[in-house]
Amino acid sequence: MIYLDYAAHTPLDAEVLKAFGDAALQYPGNPNSPHALGLEAKKRMEEATAHIASMLSARPEELIYTSGASESNNHAIKGVAKSYQRYGKHIITSFLEHASVTGPAAALQNEGFEIDFVNVTKTGEIDLEHLRELLREDTILVSLAIVDSEIGVIQPIDKIYEIVKQKPHCFLHVDATQAVGKIPVAFEHMDLLTCSGHKIYGLTGIGLLLKKENVMLEPLIHGGLSTTSFRSGTPALALAVSLEKAIELTTGNIDQYRDSVVYLNRKLRKAFEGNKNIVINTPENSSPYILNISMKNINTNMLQSALNEKDIFVATKSACCAVNTVSKPVYAMTKDKKLSLATLRVSLSHLTTEEEIDTFLEVFEAALKN
Repeated sequence: MIYLDYAAHTPLDAEVLKAFGDAALQYPGNPNSPHALGLEAKKRMEEATAHIASMLSARPEELIYTSGASESNNHAIKGVAKSYQRYGKHIITSFLEHASVTGPAAALQNEGFEIDFVNVTKTGEIDLEHLRELLREDTILVSLAIVDSEIGVIQPIDKIYEIVKQKPHCFLHVDATQAVGKIPVAFEHMDLLTCSGHKIYGLTGIGLLLKKENVMLEPLIHGGLSTTSFRSGTPALALAVSLEKAIELTTGNIDQYRDSVVYLNRKLRKAFEGNKNIVINTPENSSPYILNISMKNINTNMLQSALNEKDIFVATKSACCAVNTVSKPVYAMTKDKKLSLATLRVSLSHLTTEEEIDTFLEVFEAALKN
């Protein structure tokens, strides 16, 4: 089996699983309970929270545990919208975003909010001048990913933040799901940050939302004590500890992991550049973990199936996108519908070997000929 869809989901690291199991067995008490077992669990929960916050250059009180990136994105967008609608109902996002960003934006639009989509340059970056033009006195939120999940473009978040902060009641929410553990992320250049465990070799069902202390959020879930007043529910200690370990492993080895991936990415690029029927959509200065291509006169769904028959697994688009629809990020960049309908995404990991890439390219070439 050759797995090349790490942007959709990563395999669980054994150390993360052990951390989860150890915490689940060692701390049977509810962290909210006032007895000795509860207090022990609460102390460990506070330790995990403080460690996670420090690794992400945040403070413990800025961390909200969630079930994953989709909940975090929904909470950030809907929470800000409901809390700050007295200042305005204008929100800005882009067509590069994951469905868990555009989805809540669309839901808010049905409630009377106005949603604008900022232009994307030919190299996939947010058009900063257009962003300046779109910003208004009643703009309350800009929601953008630091790394796009389909193309891998890295956005200049620090420059975007400077623009956004020119408006007194506007906040910047950054979906960092494809960034944490892969590239350096500075929380100082954003107001809210989203992250998910299963993208960094952790468990599915645990994620987080970082929120600057000055940002108010209307909760999505009400009732019951938790680690924060912004998200009710019994603190999931074992899941929090597992996320702590996943972030520790990926951020602690970020340079080592990246170096191996850069080498494999360059090898793929060189092979694809030699084929006149392939257009590489991912710019050179993007995240090396994602490489997106378009195929001329090729049905990429059939190509994906052909690779699947050989136990090679790649994506055509984000896992949350419907089949036989255009890749919105590729269309935003190219304005070419044919290329946007014929995309293939290869996403890499430090676990990917050169032998796997060689085999993939061999099978890929054979599939194209057929």
